[in-house]
Amino acid sequence: MKKIILTLVFVSIAQFGFSQTADDAFKKDVMKVIERSGSAGQMSAAKKKILAMIPQEKQAAFLVEFDALTPKLYENMSKVYMEVYTKEDIKAMLAFYDSPVGKKMGEKAGEISEKSMEATQELSGEIQTLVMKYMQ
Repeated sequence: MKKIILTLVFVSIAQFGFSQTADDAFKKDVMKVIERSGSAGQMSAAKKKILAMIPQEKQAAFLVEFDALTPKLYENMSKVYMEVYTKEDIKAMLAFYDSPVGKKMGEKAGEISEKSMEATQELSGEIQTLVMKYMQ
C-alpha cells in the first residue's frame, strides 16, 4: 500500500513539474507575441500623450514610475493571452509576426496607435454631442 501511495505521489510531482515547464514555455511564447505585436510601441505612444499633460519638472519622476509599471502590464497581458488563446494560436501568431507583414505591423504599432488616438480625439466632440442628444 505504501508503495502505491509513494508511486502516486511521485507521478503527481513529476506531472506538476512537467506542467509547470510546459506553462513556462507557453508564457515565453506569449511574451514574444506581446513584444512582436508592437505593444511597446503602443505603450510608448500612450506615454508620450500622457507626458504632455505632466509639468516639465515632474516628467523625469513620472517616467521612472511609468516605466516600472510596464513589466507588470505585460505580465497581466500574458495571463489574459494564456486564458484566451491556445498554445497553437500563439505559435501561429509567432509565425505571422515573423513574416514581413507581421514585422511591419509590430514596427508600425506605435505610429498607428498614436494616429488612432488623434483621430479619436478629433471625433470626441461630435461623439459627446451625440451622446448628449440621446441622453435627454
